[in-house]
Amino acid sequence: MNTFLRALLAIAVALVSLSAISERVRQEGVSDDEIRIGNLMPYSGSLEIFGAIGKAEAAYFEMLNARGGINGRKVRFISHDDKSDPASALNLTRKLVEEDNVLLMFGSFGTPGNFAVRKYLNERQIPQLFVASGDDHLSDPSLFPWTMGWQPSFREEGRIYANYIQAFYPGKRIVALWQNDHFGREVIKGMEDGLGHVARMIRVGIAYDLKDEHLDTHVSILKRSGAEILVFAGVPENAAKVLQLAAKLDWRPVFIMNQMASSIADGLKPAGLENAVGVTTAAYLKDADDPAWKHEQSGADWQSFLENYHRAGGKDESAAMFGYAAAETLAQVLTQCGDDLSRENVMKQAAALKDYQGSILLPGIKISTGPWNFRPIKHMRLVQFDGRTWQPIGELLETAFASTDN
Repeated sequence: MNTFLRALLAIAVALVSLSAISERVRQEGVSDDEIRIGNLMPYSGSLEIFGAIGKAEAAYFEMLNARGGINGRKVRFISHDDKSDPASALNLTRKLVEEDNVLLMFGSFGTPGNFAVRKYLNERQIPQLFVASGDDHLSDPSLFPWTMGWQPSFREEGRIYANYIQAFYPGKRIVALWQNDHFGREVIKGMEDGLGHVARMIRVGIAYDLKDEHLDTHVSILKRSGAEILVFAGVPENAAKVLQLAAKLDWRPVFIMNQMASSIADGLKPAGLENAVGVTTAAYLKDADDPAWKHEQSGADWQSFLENYHRAGGKDESAAMFGYAAAETLAQVLTQCGDDLSRENVMKQAAALKDYQGSILLPGIKISTGPWNFRPIKHMRLVQFDGRTWQPIGELLETAFASTDN
């Protein structure tokens, strides 16, 4: 074979190789001008309220695209309604991966659905990033190296409440009312772990269904126990009802509420702010209705985001804060990727966040990750409602260890 033919053959091989590479990149959800991201949310069904998070994330990426996208690429956010059904979650995830060719799955809501798709995504080495669940098993790189959580652990949140009770209210009688699902059980289990042998001070514990019509009966039973502390784990709507019911019964226990329920707009105002005075929670995000942040939230980015969010039908600004903060974190990861948007590099950069301070996180709460550190947010702050704003209690809490005194 002469030199000319060899050169032609080399060029042909190179062109074929480049074509194969381009096809591989395109199949992985990236083109010269687009990044495709998949997401699942409960836009209908019993947990429909949390579908507002997906609308917030869509609004964030719309705002980002209007500003030029990420390294010159626009984000195509493809979000489907899984109704919080694990079987639907798996079917829709397959569609997003195999038909929509997304680069990664981002921020899907709920523990059962994320459990249902975790094995499928890890077998195919597709990032399952910043899932909207605080279950510890969704942040274990030793078993599932392509799955990463985002928010603090449900159990750690429960342990923080236990430590708070032991420090400020030792010996006081406790009752607990929690949503009868994986989330509610994890928060209460964390509290029990944190209390150790003091868990015997829990006089009554009641698990209720999300649409339970007998909250009034439950609250009456809890009051009759003579308890001085009520720990609640559930959604904002039910938190508001419980606050109202306790006030009607003239029962004023120390009221500890999980972070997810503590929105001023959705968990406190509907109960009457006067009935919410003294409520304590562990927070990591700013509250959209807290006047302490109104000045900061008047910036151009936040206002542009809210315009997109409200236009898309979003009303829950607590969900807006969560969605904005999570999407902002993903945008940081993709920015760090530069032009290498392979799935391997996406996971590498997700595990290389260093003291990242998102604009919606409370001051001092930063995100750091590593190859064996798949829980990005590991700090919370105890705050107490004074009728108008959340007031901080003590310092940032990195973790809350279970009691060893058994």
